[in-house]
Amino acid sequence: MLRLTDFIIDCPDTMELAAFYSKVTGRPIKEGSDAHWAGIKFGEIELAFIQVDDYRAPQWPDSEHPKQFHLDFEVDEIESEERRILALGATLQQDFIGPEGYGWRVYTDPIGHPFCLCRNKGVTWTDEGPVWP
Repeated sequence: MLRLTDFIIDCPDTMELAAFYSKVTGRPIKEGSDAHWAGIKFGEIELAFIQVDDYRAPQWPDSEHPKQFHLDFEVDEIESEERRILALGATLQQDFIGPEGYGWRVYTDPIGHPFCLCRNKGVTWTDEGPVWP
């Protein structure tokens, strides 16, 4: 049996980046988190942050310093979520929102990892997660 248990992000300061994503997602930092490993639980999967001494930040979209991964967050309303995450320290990088208000925007977290706020037409949310059209 194979189960995904963790999605791990390298960073120079685990608690600082965990605090950023805790505020973004509204989920608490896992008890027992420390300077070497911090986490946020999403059901059975943990978004984790590991301290790397010689951390080199990605420089999106520069392929010399590749992004390595990115996170997508589906939202009901991009504008209000954008204001909230910018106030938390995110930086807007690029806007791919179409004239009908659907699409995505690319941001970077305080240490350069890219992530997106997405709004897809026809997506509805249930207790089990999103239902795609």
